[in-house]
Amino acid sequence: MKTLVRIVILMLLVSQAGLAPAQVNVKQKVKNQTNNRANQKTDQAIDKGLNSIENGIKGVFKKKDKNQDTQEQQEQQEQIIEQDAGNEQTDENQGEPQKPAQPVLETYSKYDFIPGEKVIFYEDFSQDAVGDFPALWNTNGSAEVVTTNLYPGNWMKFVMDQCVWTDELLDLPENYTIEFDVIPIGGLEGEGMSGYHFRLMQAKNVRAWDGGSAPGDGGFQFTVEYFGRPGYNTWLQGEECSQQNLSGYVEREEFKEKMNQKYHIAIWVQKTRLRLYQDENKIIDLPRAFPAGCVKPDRLRFEYGAAMLSNIRIAVGKPDTRNKLITEGKLVTYGIYFDVNKDVVKPESYGTLKEIATILNEVPDVKVKIVGHTDSDGQDAANLDLSKRRAASVKDELVKSFGVNGDRLETDGMGETQPVAPNDSPSNKALNRRVEFIKL
Repeated sequence: MKTLVRIVILMLLVSQAGLAPAQVNVKQKVKNQTNNRANQKTDQAIDKGLNSIENGIKGVFKKKDKNQDTQEQQEQQEQIIEQDAGNEQTDENQGEPQKPAQPVLETYSKYDFIPGEKVIFYEDFSQDAVGDFPALWNTNGSAEVVTTNLYPGNWMKFVMDQCVWTDELLDLPENYTIEFDVIPIGGLEGEGMSGYHFRLMQAKNVRAWDGGSAPGDGGFQFTVEYFGRPGYNTWLQGEECSQQNLSGYVEREEFKEKMNQKYHIAIWVQKTRLRLYQDENKIIDLPRAFPAGCVKPDRLRFEYGAAMLSNIRIAVGKPDTRNKLITEGKLVTYGIYFDVNKDVVKPESYGTLKEIATILNEVPDVKVKIVGHTDSDGQDAANLDLSKRRAASVKDELVKSFGVNGDRLETDGMGETQPVAPNDSPSNKALNRRVEFIKL
């Protein structure tokens, strides 16, 4: 009935526009106008009438159009997915891109990794031009800095039988953490996933790329095979210490890495003990990875496979969270992570947040101010706003995920106004990107 009323109204509008029914076939005009409204400039009365009865017409053909629209939407979505895949299929990433759902903090509920207290090495290749070999690294073959539509930022790409390593030797203490993001990629000529090797090693020969050729060489190797299975081994050459040959594989299917998917690898060394985390899961725990006094790793190396690397971060010292916050009244943490120019707390921050929340919940009368800080990249005003939003996000996570009373938490942001190091290198910029907890 409503549809009939609307049609009558349409005919009245046509009459008022001065169009005689005998001269204009209204039904044909409506049909033509529906098919080509965008290109028709004539007969404004019918166009106005169409706008009035459009919902009614949709109702008449609802069952038919719903199925048709659903099919069209599905086809459009498939075309978008194919287009995105085509756009993201670059020389840097062979194979079908995979975009897993963004993990949330709750998925890391068993994650107990806590990064070291102070960053001593950071590499995101932001100082390197795309296409160049990165300045702080060395190689026996080749590698290059690339970008990819799969994930933001600069990445160092290496392929097949090549080794890349930190050029300057690292001075690592007894306790430290190493983190990096890695994307396994295809090999040469469109081959499937090639896997990769990571070595935390002691090399007596500064330029040695073969590892273990000199007496006293040793270290830990994390391997991802061409079909994605993780494995590990330790080694020690020479006579000054007993041979150390621990090896094994992580056999669980869900821990196999996949091509073109990003993984966050975190390694926690405490004297002789080494733990390795793949995303939110601890997959390796070796109480005696390094014999006491025998192996002192001084280099990172990636080799024998095909992968892209970024956000390589080494931090030293075991955080004394309770003493810093409760006794000294100020805790500076580098273990709360955000993506570039984002204010969403990354899930690998879980271990740090959990430790802070535990202390706050055990001492309920303490109030703190959470203060965000950034490096100098970008505009001053934008950095100030970003630091404030990040501090607010930290508070939200402490309240929502860990049950801290929000009335005890204030937030603020200083942007780039209070640097603790010059903003002249990736490592120093990483020192300036921090979150502080100040006891009130």
